[in-house]
Amino acid sequence: MELSYIVILVVLLGAMAATVPVFLCLFFTAVIGFIAFTDLPLLVLAQSLFRSMDKFALVVVLFFILCGNIMTSGSIVDKLITFANAVVGWLPGGLAMAGVLACGMFGAISGSTVATVVAIGGFMIPALIDNKYDERIAIGCMTAAPNLGVIIPPSISMILYSMISNCSLEGLFLTGFIPGILIMGGMCTYAYLWAKRNPGFVEAPVPTLGQVWDAFKKGFWALMLPVIIFGGIFSGAFTANEAAVVACVYALVVELFIHKSMKFQDVKKVMVNSAVTSATLLIIVAGATCFGRYLTLEAIPAKISEAVVGSITQPWVFLITINILLLIIGMFMDIISATLILGPIFLPMLSHYDINVVHFGLLMTVNLAIGYCTPPMGVNLYITGALANKDLIYVSRAVLPWITIQLGVLMLMTYWPSAVLWLPRLVGWDVD
Repeated sequence: MELSYIVILVVLLGAMAATVPVFLCLFFTAVIGFIAFTDLPLLVLAQSLFRSMDKFALVVVLFFILCGNIMTSGSIVDKLITFANAVVGWLPGGLAMAGVLACGMFGAISGSTVATVVAIGGFMIPALIDNKYDERIAIGCMTAAPNLGVIIPPSISMILYSMISNCSLEGLFLTGFIPGILIMGGMCTYAYLWAKRNPGFVEAPVPTLGQVWDAFKKGFWALMLPVIIFGGIFSGAFTANEAAVVACVYALVVELFIHKSMKFQDVKKVMVNSAVTSATLLIIVAGATCFGRYLTLEAIPAKISEAVVGSITQPWVFLITINILLLIIGMFMDIISATLILGPIFLPMLSHYDINVVHFGLLMTVNLAIGYCTPPMGVNLYITGALANKDLIYVSRAVLPWITIQLGVLMLMTYWPSAVLWLPRLVGWDVD
């Protein structure tokens, strides 16, 4: 390994260990690399920084952030939870199942794990504890289930992966439904089996058809939001970018004029919060792009690719190695930075092992989503820990059985790609 590689690695890991924000770690490491190991002026880095944010594909990310904030500020989240509880709340472990389903439905609108854990977890964790559910079960379930926010489309990480790989975004979106449904099914099954073995929690009465219908009517406008998003995208009525704008307008109209849970003076606060979140995202994109620019100039991705291809001959070995590597990286790096940095490194290797680009994008997304629940940097662990007033170790232990389910689904789709690629192929999107 060359001295320059060692220096760059030490600077990057040292900055992360010193708890420097990730985007600053990436940016300053790139600056040091440019100054010390290249002859290019820093103007090239500045140009890369601005060009990284001047991409039309990022519009869809920003508008889905706004849509998620509108729903969090209004009553759409409450109505989604109410409907999910009416459908499954009467079963053993039903309230936990309702939380899982609500995370899936909210994730199908917001595209963000953090937004999902704040919106759903903030409501469901106290509700589960109040209904005599074991505290560890409540915290573990509502820490892991929000991962569905980036697995079930629209997913911010999928959008970024599509941007760097030039694969079909609509096709990539469609691959996320199967693992999302499997994870929801597995987590609901675990909640049911736990409830059968551990009675004592408050059981909801079996609802009448009238009560279910009433919950559906109250939640109708909320439930129509994912229908509009995906119906419009996959019918060809509008693109993914346009779908994000339509979703924002729809959510705003519903909250202001139908649910009347927002006032016009609240709109400014939502817009400002969304702008701050979007700016944070763009800064991470800029930092990751600058670092990636340095890696490309040094031909580091090509050298890594040659080393990996020379030492690993079997596709199944490559896949398990990448899974382990991504799971470890997910413990320390956020999904946006990891996607933007590692994507260009791994993509050149896929053709050698005959691995589908879209399938690999889904693997990256699920792997890095699990990183939201793994210490020491898992964001979900800290959010739910703050909500429930528990330390990192307690939350990490509570999440283990739920993460095991997600790892099982990950292994299934790793070695059975047709299980997730058949849906986009059926609909007619090019994923080959």
